[in-house]
Amino acid sequence: MLRLAWNAARSLWPEAKTLPLKAAVALGAGGLGTVPRPEQLWKAYGIVLPIGLLTWWAIPQVTLVASPSIDAWAVHAAPGQIRRGDLVSFQLSHPLAGPKPVDVTKYALCMPGDRIALVEQPSRLLNGASDGWYFCNGHLIGVSKAVGHGGQHLTHWKPEANLIPAGFIYVGSSHPSGFDSRYYGPIAIERLHRMEKVL
Repeated sequence: MLRLAWNAARSLWPEAKTLPLKAAVALGAGGLGTVPRPEQLWKAYGIVLPIGLLTWWAIPQVTLVASPSIDAWAVHAAPGQIRRGDLVSFQLSHPLAGPKPVDVTKYALCMPGDRIALVEQPSRLLNGASDGWYFCNGHLIGVSKAVGHGGQHLTHWKPEANLIPAGFIYVGSSHPSGFDSRYYGPIAIERLHRMEKVL
C-alpha cells in the first residue's frame, strides 16, 4: 500500500510543481516572478465567461438519444404541430423500461384517423408464439418480436379498431428491435413533445 502511494505521489509531482505557475498565469502574470497584468485577466474573462454562459444555456436545450433505433445522437425541442415522420419525445412507464419512467425518443409514424392493421404471423424466434406486422394506411411500419434481447417474452399491441384514435399517435422506428407502439400502443398527443435532430 505504501509503495502504491509513493508511486502515485511520484507521478503527480511534475504536475504539482507547475501549479503555482499556472495560478500566476491565470491571474494575469506572464509567469513566476513577473508582474501581474490585470488586463490579461480581463481579456480571459471576456473570452471564457461568454463561452461558459452559452454552454450553461445550451446544454439543457439538447437531449442525448441513447437508442440505436433513431437516426440522431442529440435532439432539441421544436414546438409546433406534430406531423408524420417528426421526432417526438415522451416519458415511458413500462415494466421492461425499469422501475422509473424513462425519456424516450421515437418517430411519429401513424397519425390520428389513419388506418392501422395488425397481421399476426408465426414467430421466427419462439415456437407457438406470434409476431405482429403493423401496417399504417397499407404501409408496413413495424414488426414486433415475441422475445426480447434478454430472453424475456414480449406481448405485442392488438388494436381494438382499424383506425388510430383521435388524440393518439403510433410512435416507432424501422429498427427491428425498437421498443415502441408495437408493444404498448399509440401514445396520447398531450404526452408528446416535438423534437428536431441536432446531431
